[in-house]
Amino acid sequence: MTQIVVGENEGIESALRRFKRQVSKAGIFSDMKKHRHFETPEQKRKRKEVAKHRQRKRSFRN
Repeated sequence: MTQIVVGENEGIESALRRFKRQVSKAGIFSDMKKHRHFETPEQKRKRKEVAKHRQRKRSFRN
């Protein structure tokens, strides 16, 4: 769980920015999006296949 401590003279905007940065570094948003809806095994297999295809396409470009 991501947690920040707000200093005495720290504004809410800077604390919110720090929190958002920590959440993005921890990968919480991507995990949340991945688990937002139930995915059937067939859908999961198709998603992984498309990701593998994209990865191969990127590796051939470099």
